[in-house]
Amino acid sequence: EIKTEVSSYIKKIGYNPAAVAFVPISGWHGDNMREPSTKMPWFKGWNVERKEGKAEGKCLIEALDAILPPARPTDKALRLPLQDVYKIGGIGTVPVGRVETGVLKPGTIVVFAPANITTEVKSVEMHHEALQEAVPGDNVGFNVKNVSVKELRRGYVAGDSKNNPPKGAADFTAQVIVLNHP
Repeated sequence: EIKTEVSSYIKKIGYNPAAVAFVPISGWHGDNMREPSTKMPWFKGWNVERKEGKAEGKCLIEALDAILPPARPTDKALRLPLQDVYKIGGIGTVPVGRVETGVLKPGTIVVFAPANITTEVKSVEMHHEALQEAVPGDNVGFNVKNVSVKELRRGYVAGDSKNNPPKGAADFTAQVIVLNHP
């Protein structure tokens, strides 16, 4: 009954119910969490079908382990929205942000939209460790040449100047979701 109701709901919001593992559990008693429960003999296990293949199991930990990590869009143009910009003594201007698409490497000539400022990336760091490349999902700081902190600001978007550089838009369409959370 619960599986039927939830299946129809997730289908309405655009997910394929066949690709979702339904696992009855009791967090209070630990039933079906790490190992199959003897208290649910009616439950024969879960299985999912997706384009990457099938997966099956009997408990929640197996369902969690079967979740495939999302593909990182490294093949798309570089997009890195700036979260902040710092001036670090002895180093210089360091914009920070999360790589959304593409790859950021030292030596890349980047352009910051909408200000249209172009500069070279001297180095890329994540958690105080130098990187040869930053990929989507990485929160990084990168040192840029000949740009002052006053020229860059939060919200600017960095991109590769030679591969579909970011530009300001006159207008755009957005889907806004408002969550009412206490």
